[in-house]
Amino acid sequence: MMQDHDPLGRALVLADEGDWAGVAELLREEVDDEPSAEVLCWLGVAERELGMPGIAYERFKQALAQDPQDPVVLATAGNALAAFDDPDAEPALRAAAMLGRDVALARWMYGAYLTREGMLAEARAELDAAVELAPDDPVVRYESAVWSLVSGRTGDGIAGLARAAELDSEDGWTRVVLGLAMIDDERLDEAFVELEAGARLRDDDVEAQLLAALAAAAEGYDDAAFEMVERARMRAEGTDVLTVNEVEERMHDSPEAARRFLVSTLAPTALRERLATRP
Repeated sequence: MMQDHDPLGRALVLADEGDWAGVAELLREEVDDEPSAEVLCWLGVAERELGMPGIAYERFKQALAQDPQDPVVLATAGNALAAFDDPDAEPALRAAAMLGRDVALARWMYGAYLTREGMLAEARAELDAAVELAPDDPVVRYESAVWSLVSGRTGDGIAGLARAAELDSEDGWTRVVLGLAMIDDERLDEAFVELEAGARLRDDDVEAQLLAALAAAAEGYDDAAFEMVERARMRAEGTDVLTVNEVEERMHDSPEAARRFLVSTLAPTALRERLATRP
């Protein structure tokens, strides 16, 4: 049993509370004293959450260099390295899935990696196992749905995303992807509901605001359309400003112009990029 005086145990309590600054402060004190792979891994998670991806990357590399046998550590570190296209990601994730046959996190992280690498048959086996182990985990349902969409099974993907959104009503990312999948399935009226909800949950996501604005304009909801485009403008920087201006032009032209730009240009690119991204 983990004792209260154990730094890692206290850090995990803080992590459950979302206090990543507290986790980082606590575990940095352990780094100079031959830290374990677990300490390095969780410190990496905390530093990534605090917006220090480069430092976090080094922590994950150091954790894997210790050849850990804990499937959670292997999966977490491997998944983090995959975001950097590090070749060490695949063996770590594979080892996690092999050692943690009954650990949903290890199975879905490896499955998600395989999906994004195009190894769809292998990915399906891992994701099916994860769903069986944790059927009510929204992340598991999300990654299973991503597999379906990537595999061309749009109906199954939409159903899976809807289930994931139901399990976690505060997950704006899933709502946006669900809306994009509905556009791909020519269900623009339903897509608007999901895109608007997702955009409101993801305040700083400029693209989400613009997608919702175009969907609203295409469906004739002018007040919502211009509210969303103004939300995007308030948060836009650099090239985002040019996209905001282009979206606003299409909205001013006509509902049909907004619909064409959304369906033919912005939504397909956004869906492809979001399916390839680890949220």
